[in-house]
Amino acid sequence: MNLPDPVARWLADHGHGVVRSAQPVAGGCINNGSRIEAQDGHSFFLKQNNAAPADMFEREAEGLRALTVPDGPRTPTPLLVGPTFLLLEDLSPAAPAADRWRLFGRQVAAVHNQTGERFGFGHDNYLGSTPQPNPRLDDGYAFFRQHRLLFQAKRAQSAGRLDSQDVQRIEQIANRLPEMIPEQPPSLIHGDLWSGNAITGPSGEPAWIDPAAHFGWAEAELGMTALFGSFPAPFYQGYQAARPLEPGWRERLPIYNLYHLLNHLNLFGGSYLPQVQSVLSRFAD
Repeated sequence: MNLPDPVARWLADHGHGVVRSAQPVAGGCINNGSRIEAQDGHSFFLKQNNAAPADMFEREAEGLRALTVPDGPRTPTPLLVGPTFLLLEDLSPAAPAADRWRLFGRQVAAVHNQTGERFGFGHDNYLGSTPQPNPRLDDGYAFFRQHRLLFQAKRAQSAGRLDSQDVQRIEQIANRLPEMIPEQPPSLIHGDLWSGNAITGPSGEPAWIDPAAHFGWAEAELGMTALFGSFPAPFYQGYQAARPLEPGWRERLPIYNLYHLLNHLNLFGGSYLPQVQSVLSRFAD
């Protein structure tokens, strides 16, 4: 593998020696991941992308640090960051511990209980490789309308992936958010919590990776957990026990997931358009 010079220097300066082996890790669709073993036997996880925006890995490291909270899921520690790489603690996932999903639900609820004064985040960051605006706003409806739904819709229209009629229907939903979504405080959320980003740690404990962290609606996080095959029922039971949800929360999840479906439309193309239009037909027509 092509080991970045700053990583080699960091390993040597911290007494780990040279890299003894490197194995690609499958699963990433944006970056290349490798598990590297140093001369002293310690292992690390290295993410690389020579085409990444210059601040993408720094923003990811910032999100990982923010999500490292008491009673929250195991979060890998960022060790070194550069424009084209991120060196992380290697969690070396083990077999899941008993009742892992229920514990994970309680831990995610603990993170969501970390509330801020305003929606947004300290910096804009990325959802996958898509820019994610995070201006500080008091109004969660304005935040989700302008900087989640309409932001993605305009990108898709500019790329020729949405027509004007579909954009108008997204605008209808965006303008009706106060009628459909209960008021919620700005909660610290992972921002991209699908099954591929929910892993186990070295002791089989719940862990998460690849965040798009910000202060947003907690229910929006749960939407993502149900988008590509729902998390197991014990996850939601554990969450509810620690942080009760408003009635009707499951019925609202497709509204939140419209943001992620539009992002996938922008990243991966027209195969996601039918899912976008299904949400529009249900909530805008």
